[in-house]
Amino acid sequence: MIEQTASELVNARRFPVGAERMPGGVHFRVWAPQRKTVKLALNHQGENIDPTFPPVEVELQNEDNGYFSAICEQAVVGALYRFLLDDDSQPYPDPASRFQPQGPHGPSQVIDALTFAWTDANWPGVKAQGQVIYEMHIGTFTREGTWLAAAKELPELAALGVTVLEIMPVADFPGRFGWGYDGVNLFAPTRLYGTPDEFRYFVNQAHAVGLGVILDVVYNHLGPDGNYLGKFSTKYFTTRYECEWGDALNFDGPDSGPVRDYVLANSAYWIQEFHLDGLRIDATQQIFDSSAENIIVAIVRTIRDAGAPRLTFIIGENEPQDAKLLRPPEHGGFGIDALWNDDFHHAAMVAMTGRADAYYSDYRGTAQEFVSTLKRGFLYQGQWYSWQNKTRGTPGLDMLPAKFINFIQNHDQLANSGSGKRIHLLTSPNRYRALTALFLLAPQTPMLFQGQEFAATSPFFYFADHKDEIAYLVARGRSQFLAQFRSLATPEMQARLPDPGDPLTFTHSKLNLDDRYLHKEEYALHRDLLKLRRNDPVFQASQQSCRIEGAVLNADAFAIRFFGENPGDDRLLLINLSRDIHLVPAPEPLLAPPKDCIWDVMWASEDPCYGGMGMPPWPRKGNWHIQGESAVVLTPVNPTKEAVNHEQ
Repeated sequence: MIEQTASELVNARRFPVGAERMPGGVHFRVWAPQRKTVKLALNHQGENIDPTFPPVEVELQNEDNGYFSAICEQAVVGALYRFLLDDDSQPYPDPASRFQPQGPHGPSQVIDALTFAWTDANWPGVKAQGQVIYEMHIGTFTREGTWLAAAKELPELAALGVTVLEIMPVADFPGRFGWGYDGVNLFAPTRLYGTPDEFRYFVNQAHAVGLGVILDVVYNHLGPDGNYLGKFSTKYFTTRYECEWGDALNFDGPDSGPVRDYVLANSAYWIQEFHLDGLRIDATQQIFDSSAENIIVAIVRTIRDAGAPRLTFIIGENEPQDAKLLRPPEHGGFGIDALWNDDFHHAAMVAMTGRADAYYSDYRGTAQEFVSTLKRGFLYQGQWYSWQNKTRGTPGLDMLPAKFINFIQNHDQLANSGSGKRIHLLTSPNRYRALTALFLLAPQTPMLFQGQEFAATSPFFYFADHKDEIAYLVARGRSQFLAQFRSLATPEMQARLPDPGDPLTFTHSKLNLDDRYLHKEEYALHRDLLKLRRNDPVFQASQQSCRIEGAVLNADAFAIRFFGENPGDDRLLLINLSRDIHLVPAPEPLLAPPKDCIWDVMWASEDPCYGGMGMPPWPRKGNWHIQGESAVVLTPVNPTKEAVNHEQ
């Protein structure tokens, strides 16, 4: 066998750090610029899958660039290992560990990603337009809380009309349960949901039934427990910026190059080794970088390159609603495909509950807000925002609808209610159906939260399993955060807030998938609306460009006209969130049917099959009577052609 030099071995790697199987053994590489020696402790203290395999220590070669590396012939796939740093007697897991079978404090495991038998060679990837997203937390989506259990439900989600799964973070974290936003092993999918190959199996099965999969990743901070990166280098983090949840990652300070490479390798790793179709980047406003090329721009480019020739779909969360993230790099932007739209959610919540407290303060849930957000995406694009005592958003009037992700539930907003209750329990059934119709037929990209499609009875709480001293701080911080809502600030409500560290808080958040069959009317509502969105050419085309106009009928009622490509192909969506309306007079041209046509009902939220109370026949003459708390889709029909067809 021809021996390779150290530089040849490094060049042969797929990723710059971690353990990778190669001809002749396993190559280990780690960045530890402040250390003089780094040793590989293989099967240290006998913590290996084969107790007869003796522990081995191998000193890694200093590459004189802050990296240490070596190939170990004794290492095999499945072997457990840690690193020994200088004279420190405590061994530490690999900062780029591919799996932590005993959790973040245990040893890392050698994983070979190349042995999985993929069957998705013809999968084209995911484009930004035409998607229906489903946010999923693997630990609570099924009773088992595993990749394998979730994979069994994928055909049902595809049949519903979902096209893309957005998986909440899976980077390993300590404890028995958590949301995943305090991950500490960025390359290691948590052992709580199964093995890395079981994750790959989940993605492979998703592609087999036509579902894309993107992963929520956190590049703004690491969790408070089990984060050993600082043992290898203090340069991983910076205190020059103030991050809300811990020290920010160092993307622009001294020695930031390897930190950037670490994160870029991670973004490529999920795409290449798990065949993911993109990433959702958490809290981009807390990713700080003054470099000539912002790290987010680099992440987006890396994802595109890693996925090619497959299409990739990149989503961002950005609380300030900065449209720069959506613009292409050649126009000074970051190149992200779409951003979560809090404005739509907040307006919908106020409309459904009547509550306009805390961060809902600048919303009224009125007809004008819904017309504006359907036409313009974000409601706040630079106006004064009294809740924050500053302007909010930047201009984005030229953005296509697909760049905005609308939702009326997500993990944050459900948990922020204090009770964790689903929104259908906080409003009237009629109003909920009407706003669901608006949500699912709007030109923007809709995102469902797991169980929303069948009116899940289970709440969704904030849960995190930390050791006592951290658990106390987390619970106290959670209570203080929710106290911004005046109703939740009362001693009675503070005492009733669920303890994030209580295992029951976690188990109560698990879905009961039998609700699909117990709540058939709600399930049919979502299934039929998604079918209409997918199959009707007018609704389908509305996402390609802003082919809609809207009119306010009163403070709580409005009309949205969807324009077809051909004359007479339009659709008219009427939403009434209050009491019955008799439209006399009706001086709004959007209500007029196309030439030689009249309007007829195509879909109605009050259909008894959805639990509605029924509706009278739509009048062909005279003014309209619009039922209270209802949604109606009208389509043009030609009475003359109808009569001819009837005679034939």
